[in-house]
Amino acid sequence: MPSRDFKRTDRIGAELRRELGLLVHAAVRDHGLPSVSVSDVEITRDLDWATVWVTAMLPEQGVPAVKALNAIGHEIRHSLAHSGMRMRRVPELKFKYDDSVDKGERIETLLREQARDLAPLKDDKSTGDKQD
Repeated sequence: MPSRDFKRTDRIGAELRRELGLLVHAAVRDHGLPSVSVSDVEITRDLDWATVWVTAMLPEQGVPAVKALNAIGHEIRHSLAHSGMRMRRVPELKFKYDDSVDKGERIETLLREQARDLAPLKDDKSTGDKQD
């Protein structure tokens, strides 16, 4: 008998991520919120709570956007209940800021600066100048 690669919560989380992506985009447009997108959804095993991870286009707008989304979370949950998803009970939504993209950009910037600083040293060594 083949083993299951995905848990039920993973499949539901993926579907919630798709639906919430559309609903959050609409909420951003309708409520004039900072631009954010849904990066992931983690759902509890009992399907009572869903943590919705969002990223902001501008990192400094992430925290205000998350506060605003948590404030209108009941509206988003209501819209989710009336969307195409068929669930007996729609989970409570908790929005959190996903700073992994910001951290990745910071690491990439540091690596580029390091490579730029090391480039002149490589050029000096590659000329083959010998000191006697």
